[in-house]
Amino acid sequence: MRSNERGSATAEFSMVAALLALLFIAILQVAGMIHIRNSLTDAASTGARFGALDDRSAEDGAARAEELIRGTLADRYAQEVNYEYIDVPEGRTLRITVGARVPVLVVGPGVGELEVTGSAYEFE
Repeated sequence: MRSNERGSATAEFSMVAALLALLFIAILQVAGMIHIRNSLTDAASTGARFGALDDRSAEDGAARAEELIRGTLADRYAQEVNYEYIDVPEGRTLRITVGARVPVLVVGPGVGELEVTGSAYEFE
């Protein structure tokens, strides 16, 4: 080993370790966001299908979506659940919309808006 290369392994390890840590954090952030988006979409769709049943109302569907969100994620994601009826030529569709703040590193505060919807056709 030449004398001018002493300590180069430590410097190289530090640089590579920093890049690997950054890559790990980025993967964790993307995976967390995808999980939250998929969970919110599933809750909105399930709530819309539940509210579109003959013996249920849109309020029941929105409440069901909130319940699913609170059971799967934190309560803060269930604060902005809205519903609306959309008239289409074939009849009426119930659309439930869930708005949430996108978290930093899955557990941090929100830094951006995320809005997902779920729809279900009401049969008569």
